[in-house]
Amino acid sequence: MELHWSIGGCMSGKRLRLARQRRAMGMTQEELAAAVGLGTDRSTIYRWESGEITPPARKQPRLARALGVSPTELIDLLTPEVEPNLPSSRRRVGRALRFPSSTDPVTVESLWQEVRGLDERYDRMPSTSLLADTGQALGQIGFLARNGGDGALQRDLFAAEATAATLMGQLVWDASQRRDHRTARQYFEQATAAAREIDSPTAEGHALLRTSYLALYGERDPIEGLRLTEQTAEVARSGSKVLTGLAQLHSAEAHAMLGDARQCESALAAAECSFSGVRATDGAAHLFSETQFDRLAGSCYLFLGDHRRAERILDTAAQAMTTQSKSRAIVLGNLSLAHLHQRDLDAAAASLHDAIDVLEATRGGGGLNIVSDAVRKLRRWRGEPVVQDIYDRLFSLMTTA
Repeated sequence: MELHWSIGGCMSGKRLRLARQRRAMGMTQEELAAAVGLGTDRSTIYRWESGEITPPARKQPRLARALGVSPTELIDLLTPEVEPNLPSSRRRVGRALRFPSSTDPVTVESLWQEVRGLDERYDRMPSTSLLADTGQALGQIGFLARNGGDGALQRDLFAAEATAATLMGQLVWDASQRRDHRTARQYFEQATAAAREIDSPTAEGHALLRTSYLALYGERDPIEGLRLTEQTAEVARSGSKVLTGLAQLHSAEAHAMLGDARQCESALAAAECSFSGVRATDGAAHLFSETQFDRLAGSCYLFLGDHRRAERILDTAAQAMTTQSKSRAIVLGNLSLAHLHQRDLDAAAASLHDAIDVLEATRGGGGLNIVSDAVRKLRRWRGEPVVQDIYDRLFSLMTTA
């Protein structure tokens, strides 16, 4: 399904020029979508015109032709006006977008810093609050990568595009509560293509790993998920032990979903071995945390029906995660399921309350889905006051999302 969200205050006068240009050409949103093609529909045009997301690089040439403008003029339609009081870095980026030949290392580093800052906030903030800025950064980086740099500068821009497109896919999927697989996959494909431009196994591996999540946790297809995680491990093996280990962890979870305990534990052991060799110089070191093994191992044993072991491992992971993050909500949701399978209603309710505390701050789609699954399993105890409290809190969370 396509996602329709509203982001107050993100629409600028400059952004509105895209809609005005379409109307000047005498086109409806439906007609422009048909002219662009490549899976574009009216709702996509609406999102571009409202500033919710930026057209991906592969669609921009067709969009420019349909609107009767040059690629540079299209970027001008999509870029907010550069005001005199903006920081010098923003003015520098604005100038580069108008005069691509002026792109320099300082401009590229400014864009990189913006993407890194957005990426760092992903696990702690609602995805909808990051979509507009990430979409704008991705559009700017994609344009400059193809028009504003050569040699080392272009390589850095393609690397930034791979990171920004991967993040955009994460944000779209998370904001849709893990329902909009199509749009997320398009961004991951853009990230993969950018990574291959510079032959970066780390960037490509990260995009592939995120693609595997769509199969595992969105489409609930562990066979396809396993294929993708194994492909990720193969691609990342030469570039990052972190990504190799993460891929092996998710391979273990795919085997657990399929009920294959032997293969699951073999993949867990392989991941543990990969993580033991992680160095600070690993290109994906920022993706690694000490709790990841327990988080995934606990989920594996939950799928395998070893609920007591899952509870023990997940409880250890939850206690070690001190920040309110989307990943902590997932762990707490799984911990509540482990308690429920053992008919420990009070412990399950306590974990669910903790998970909802996190979700109120982060709105993470993965945690919300798992908590909703756990609440559905509480129906048999619907009359219990402790369960009623959970229902009330979840209802309040859903109605304010």
